[in-house]
Amino acid sequence: MTVNKDFFEPSRAFNYDFQSSGASAEAWDEAARAGERLVPTHCSFCGVQCGMNLRVKDGKVIGVEPRNYPHNRGSLCPKGVVAYQQADHPERLLYPMIRRNGALQRASWDEALDLVVKRWTEIQEEYGRDAVAIYSGSSMTNEKCYLMGKFARVALRTRNVDYNGRLCMSSAAGAYERAFGLDRAPLPMTDIPLANAILVVGSNVAECFPVAMQWIWRARDRGAKLIVVDPRETPAARTADLWLPVRPGGDVALLNAMLRVIIDDGLVDEQYIRDRTNGWDDVRDAANEMSLDEAERASGVPKARIVAAARMYGSAATSLVMHARGIEHSTHGVDNCLACINLALARGQMGKPGGGAMMLTGQGNGQGGREMGQKAAQLPGYRHIDKLEDRQYIASVWGVPEEELPGPGAAATEMVHLMAEREIKSCMVMCSNLMVSLPDNAVVQRALDALDPLVVVDFFMSETAARADILLPCAVWCEDEGTTTNLEGRVIKLNKAAEPPGEARRDWEIACDIARRLGRGKFFEYRTPRDIWDELRVATKGGTADYSGITYEKIDAQSGVFWPCPSEDSPGTPRLFTDRFNHPDGRARMIPVHYRPPAETPSGDFPFYLTSGRVVYQYLSGTQTRRLGFLNSQAPEPWVEIHPRAAERLGITSEEIVRVRTPRGSMELKALVTPTIRPDTLFIPFHYGTRHAVNQITNSAVEPKVKIPEYKCCAATVEKTSAPIPERPGKATENLTPESAPAMFPYQRGEVAAPAPGSGSH
Repeated sequence: MTVNKDFFEPSRAFNYDFQSSGASAEAWDEAARAGERLVPTHCSFCGVQCGMNLRVKDGKVIGVEPRNYPHNRGSLCPKGVVAYQQADHPERLLYPMIRRNGALQRASWDEALDLVVKRWTEIQEEYGRDAVAIYSGSSMTNEKCYLMGKFARVALRTRNVDYNGRLCMSSAAGAYERAFGLDRAPLPMTDIPLANAILVVGSNVAECFPVAMQWIWRARDRGAKLIVVDPRETPAARTADLWLPVRPGGDVALLNAMLRVIIDDGLVDEQYIRDRTNGWDDVRDAANEMSLDEAERASGVPKARIVAAARMYGSAATSLVMHARGIEHSTHGVDNCLACINLALARGQMGKPGGGAMMLTGQGNGQGGREMGQKAAQLPGYRHIDKLEDRQYIASVWGVPEEELPGPGAAATEMVHLMAEREIKSCMVMCSNLMVSLPDNAVVQRALDALDPLVVVDFFMSETAARADILLPCAVWCEDEGTTTNLEGRVIKLNKAAEPPGEARRDWEIACDIARRLGRGKFFEYRTPRDIWDELRVATKGGTADYSGITYEKIDAQSGVFWPCPSEDSPGTPRLFTDRFNHPDGRARMIPVHYRPPAETPSGDFPFYLTSGRVVYQYLSGTQTRRLGFLNSQAPEPWVEIHPRAAERLGITSEEIVRVRTPRGSMELKALVTPTIRPDTLFIPFHYGTRHAVNQITNSAVEPKVKIPEYKCCAATVEKTSAPIPERPGKATENLTPESAPAMFPYQRGEVAAPAPGSGSH
């Protein structure tokens, strides 16, 4: 049952469905005959967290089998099929490195960690504890995410800790917490086929979550209507009953207009609103602020389509809104999500099987990563760091005085500016790639270069790792065990299939070793991830995200456990809000939202909207997927999508190298002339680094409540490369090259051993 190489043909790669029996008796027997063993685990990539079995021989991971798990049922997407290739990849970081005379050079673990502790001790003694920061990741296990929050607050005693989920899910988290008192998708994916109408808002779900798309297809097979809201005619939009080509930043105008039609047509569930919500009168008034003509102008969607979508959604017995980064990466991202929630509540859908609103979490552990206490103002279990009773409880679990816990710190997007301004003197970056993932990355480059030291923990030489002063090699997901929480709120178990290569160590072991060297080892006496898990369960007990009743054994027995799970007798909670919401009065909060334009809109010099997003063959910053199997050969570099009418006006043809400019700078890349995008909009995928990183030119404006950047909308122009670049006031972003930023290209400078030919793309 090894993967057939024919699978790697592009025509068969997209959401190929093995429909296998997973770890059947036959599969186990075949593996045993080949001298192999199968290790059940889950994919390392998106929030679906598909079940898989890794094939292991002679201590090495050599292949993958799909696993018949409830939410993927034997399916894997292109990324899942090659994820295992990380384990024995020739570009793995194998030993610690220290920058000496401008070059990263091999060092021992003792040398590297002693230097980290020496510099941090000096900095904190001179500038205070908050001068050292932790920038963590959300693709790590719950155990590691929990540990990083504790490490920052107990080992370093700094308030400055945050994580890259700030760039992903914070808008949705803020909206769900305000509306429902709890931040989690309220229904399992297996509920999706029960919907009679599905409204997908700002999610290229077929490419970003190919396996989750199968549940939408199941709903369509039952006759469900599909409405897609997106500036691009994505694969899902091409098969939809109705596509609403919203202008970037126009989502609230569109969603409020749909609600207005539902009100005017008498489709509101008045009884549900009376019994289960507060705030309806203000929401209704906000929906009536704009006429349909005004909503058409603001959203860019013809009012006839708005009316048709509202009636299609509003007349369905069971309806589901699914939303993602297209509306969440916005300076009004929380309002965008609240507008979706208002639609679901007005129709009385929350708590209904197959109904309501559902966020589509992006990163592998994007859900669990934001519950474990590594956010700037949060403690484990979604406790708040500025609430005395929450502080007292966590301090008692950790065995430290309450007054010793620091207060709220800077969000990740704020942290970067504190680094650039030298208020934060040193930072440890754990499995994150700031140089690709943060907007306006000229500022990011200045920030990282201002740190002394920049400590990076990673398993590949990312664009951020290449700038490190101290680089510490860690394990990939299948070289450790622990749990993650998928986009449904299902807690699942990852199992170790191999040992880390060379001198690489597991992330949690690195943190515990540093804590011991800081004199705080008594708080970090963990021998296994299970030790961390058992403490995490206690730390979350009684919190909003209560994991206390979830054991490793229960996860295996139940094929995952949905939180909240407050006792070992509890089966968990797959479907939320069936009887009450999580506010003290049990009622949902309906919160009025008002249309506001994006932070930056097109003008004479920059007449287009620029938006960004994912493609099926790459993942997040591309640190992993740009090195794996056939993935990079399918999408080795970014492109800019431009509508034929705009291209014709500018004399641009497909495959031509063009220049895209914004007020922050410019980049050059191939044009893809396509009718599947609005004529006033450009699109660039964001998985690429250095001169191919779209975040050279994106806007760093953030949502005021949760500080998520507005990646999905800024003003831009596109032109032939022969056009002169006009001078403009203010800062311009440098297009990074080996000459302009040599620290980004260590292989070219010979400071790090170059990968073997054909071993992957750097």
